[in-house]
Amino acid sequence: MKAKILKSEQEYNQACDRIYKLMNSSKNAIKPESPEGEEIELLSLLVEKYEQEHYPIDAPHPIEAIKFRLEQLNLKQTDVAPLFGGKTRVSEVLNGKRPLTLKMITLLHRYLGIPLESLINGNKEIRLDPEKRDQLLNISSIRGYLAGKSKVAVD
Repeated sequence: MKAKILKSEQEYNQACDRIYKLMNSSKNAIKPESPEGEEIELLSLLVEKYEQEHYPIDAPHPIEAIKFRLEQLNLKQTDVAPLFGGKTRVSEVLNGKRPLTLKMITLLHRYLGIPLESLINGNKEIRLDPEKRDQLLNISSIRGYLAGKSKVAVD
C-alpha cells in the first residue's frame, strides 16, 4: 500500500488492514528500523490522524475522571479525603453536590496524576452572560483566536 494522507473510510480501512497484516506476518518481533517497522509506524500515524479528525473523543467529565483514577489506583473515597478537605466534602464533590475548587484540582493533579485538562474540562454550566460574551467577541484578537480553534463553544 502506498502511504498517503487518508481521505476516506475505505483508505482508512485499507491502512488498518495493512497494519494488521504486517503485525501478523512474522512470528518474530518486527524491528522498528526495518522496512516493515517503518511502514507500520507511518501507517499508524496516518490512521491516528484520520481517527482524530473523524472520530474525536470528548474529554471525560471531571468527576468521571476522578472516579476512574480512584478505581485504577484501587482507592476509596476515604483514602483521598485529605485532597478534598474531609470525608464529607469528597462525598459531596463526587456526587455532584459541590464543585471542585482550584485547590482540589491542583492536589488531584499533583498527588493522583489526573491531567489538569480532565479536571477542568467538561463543565458546560460555566458560561458568560450574553452581554459579556458579546463584549469579548467584539475584540478582534479574541474573535480571531476563537475562529482559529476548532469546535470552540462561544455561547
